[in-house]
Amino acid sequence: MREIASKQQLRLAFLRWAVVTVPFVLLLGFTSARLAPSGSTNAWYATLAKPPVTPPDWAFPTAWTAIYVMLGLALAMIIHARGSRMRGPAITVFALQLVVNLTWSPVFFGMHQVTVALGIVVAMFVLTLAMTVIFWGIRVMAGLLLVPYLVWLVFAGYLNYQIMTLNPDAETLAPSATATQIIKL
Repeated sequence: MREIASKQQLRLAFLRWAVVTVPFVLLLGFTSARLAPSGSTNAWYATLAKPPVTPPDWAFPTAWTAIYVMLGLALAMIIHARGSRMRGPAITVFALQLVVNLTWSPVFFGMHQVTVALGIVVAMFVLTLAMTVIFWGIRVMAGLLLVPYLVWLVFAGYLNYQIMTLNPDAETLAPSATATQIIKL
C-alpha cells in the first residue's frame, strides 16, 4: 500500500531538515570567521587602504549571517527533494562551494594573502553559479535563495580586488608565515 504525504507532512519534513542545515552552515561559517580576527579587530586589516564603498564592520557579519541562513534553507530544500536525479550532484557542489567559502577568511585575515583570497572569491562565484543553476533545476526557490549570495560575491570580489590594487604591498605587511594571526582552537 502506498500513501501520499499530505502538504503538512511534507512541510514538516522540510522543516526538520532546515532545523539541521541552517545551524550547521551558520556554525561552520562562524567558526571559519573566528579562526582569524577580522574587521577593525585585525591590526593588519585596519592599516590597509580600503575603497570608499567598503561597508562598516557590522555589515559583514550581518550579510554573512543572512547568506548562511539562505544557504542552509536552500540545502534543506535540495535534501528534501528525494525524487530528483540531480540531488546528489547538487549536494556535492554545495559541499565543495562551502569548503572553498570557509577558506577565504583565514587566508585573507589570517595569512594576509590578498591575491590568493581574490582567487578564492572567483572560485566561490563559479561554484555558486553552478550550484544556483543546479538548485534552480531541482527547486526554483532553492535557486532564488542563492541569488543574493552571487550578488554579495561580486561585491566581495570587487572589494578584495580594490584592496589588492590599493595595497600592492599588503602581503608583505604581514608578519612571517610562522607568525600568522590565525587563532588555534
